[in-house]
Amino acid sequence: MAVSFSAKVKEEICREDVPARHCRIAQISAAAAFGGRIQQARDGRKFLELRTENAAVARKYFTLLKKTFNISDDVEIRQAPGQNRSRTYLLQIRDGKELEDLLSACRLQTGQDGTLMPADDLAIQQDCCRRAFIRGAFLAAGSVSNPVRSYHYEIVSQSAQKAEFLGRIMEHFGIAAKTVLRKGHFVLYVKDSSQVVDLLNIMGAHSALMDMENVRIMKDLRNRVNRSFNCEVANINKTAAAAVKQITDIEYIRQCGAFQNMPENLQETASLRRQYPEATLEQLGSMLDKPIGKSGVNHRLKKISEFAQELRSQRETQ
Repeated sequence: MAVSFSAKVKEEICREDVPARHCRIAQISAAAAFGGRIQQARDGRKFLELRTENAAVARKYFTLLKKTFNISDDVEIRQAPGQNRSRTYLLQIRDGKELEDLLSACRLQTGQDGTLMPADDLAIQQDCCRRAFIRGAFLAAGSVSNPVRSYHYEIVSQSAQKAEFLGRIMEHFGIAAKTVLRKGHFVLYVKDSSQVVDLLNIMGAHSALMDMENVRIMKDLRNRVNRSFNCEVANINKTAAAAVKQITDIEYIRQCGAFQNMPENLQETASLRRQYPEATLEQLGSMLDKPIGKSGVNHRLKKISEFAQELRSQRETQ
């Protein structure tokens, strides 16, 4: 089974070490806020559950919790129902004191539905912590489309308040994310290719960033070639249409027996146009006994067209 671009980005982020404790706290805060929930056991005790279908993300959660809070609860692996039977990894923090310390350090408060929400900005005072928070939110609830198809980065949130909180952090880095309501969730998304690249850089996914930049370069080159080709085709069509109109006027003049009534220079130009219908104005000008430029040929052809129009007007009034 092919690995998605999102999975590659997450795996790359997970390989990066987070040495500073304050950055680890910020990343755990985002992971819990966007991918965690406070559950209640049968005995009434509350515990934190982090859920993911990505093995690399599960390992990252375990490492962050162990290094930051010395929490090493067992990781439970469940088989999700359905035909795809994807694995779900659950990390649970059941110790009340450990959970209290984590929520306090990560500045998280619990909603009525068990979801978590940052209480304030104290866990993301520095730029490095803001970057870590975006990383954590992406690992928990984010995705990014394959740049070969489109540019789309998004993070799903259970509440508008949480989406707005993350949006403000992105704004700090110049990212103008938008929010849309989809299937009861608030989706923060970015579609501008340069801003998606910026987000990959913010999260530290530099290999994925280079892959996306290569795709952008190829797409830009292809678009420029297509624009150039379309412009050339349009010019050819325009030239061909003009030549058809010119030859139609010349044939009309001949049918009226008025060809010899035109000045000799117009007769010469008309004969060449009739003989070489596909020739450009420059080519016609070089074929004349006394060669002239493109503008001169164009001026003569306009005179021939005007002469043909005068003949048509005369016939209409007769």
